[in-house]
Amino acid sequence: MNDYEQKKQDRIDRLHARADKARAQSDALWKESGVMASAIPSGQPIHGGTDQRYRNRMMGKMEKSFAAMDKAEYYERRAQAAEENTAISSDDPEAIAKLTKKLEGLQKAQEYMKAVNDYYKATGTCQGFPGLSDEEASKLEDGMKYHPWDKKPFASASLSNNNQNINTTKKRIQKLTEAKEQGYTGWTFEGGRVEANGDKNRLQIFFDEIPSEEVRKELKGWGFRWARSEGAWQRQLTDNAIYAASRIKAIQPTDGTNPVKIQPKRKKQGGQTR
Repeated sequence: MNDYEQKKQDRIDRLHARADKARAQSDALWKESGVMASAIPSGQPIHGGTDQRYRNRMMGKMEKSFAAMDKAEYYERRAQAAEENTAISSDDPEAIAKLTKKLEGLQKAQEYMKAVNDYYKATGTCQGFPGLSDEEASKLEDGMKYHPWDKKPFASASLSNNNQNINTTKKRIQKLTEAKEQGYTGWTFEGGRVEANGDKNRLQIFFDEIPSEEVRKELKGWGFRWARSEGAWQRQLTDNAIYAASRIKAIQPTDGTNPVKIQPKRKKQGGQTR
């Protein structure tokens, strides 16, 4: 598990912990309200302001119990969504490897669907296709009733959508590969340094001392976030990150150069540069 995956798991664990805490608070408040309710004789009318305030406190605990339970369910939903999220983030240092593996799976699926369709076109059935059980073949044939206008086991739309995913994944791999090979350059500024961390895909800003509130506000405004584990302000390493850093006065290079202009030129197709 790399640092990115560990941070994701830590976030999931924190959400579960918050849900457990909120659930415990809800249970405690519900029990307290129950104890208060048991002190009131059944059917007893309200006697004066003291009794009214007592009942109000009891109802308040009930309401807080419901609110805490809602909070617990909210955190559980967020934790579940994070656990079920299989999207590959560009922030992940292993994004290229994961996307490459995903691409291989999509390409194999595309070839498989084409092969099954070709077999069906030639034989009129899916039965007997290599590696396909009779039950699986029957399910594919039964599924054709949902697209009667497209007489093939795998509808054209399925192949088209999968092919679109293939192209999108290829573009992401190309973009991330170019960024990694770009060789971004960091710089020093009065009171710290900026590092282009290609291994972690981050543009990192290290201050010798805690920056002022005004500078911190500006950093956040330009998309940088404090990473306690790194001891740096950072964001994903991209052209936009370099541009954002170039707009923050407090971290300008000590030699007066423009951070954008000291970056290597990105090559484009045909040998042209950006």
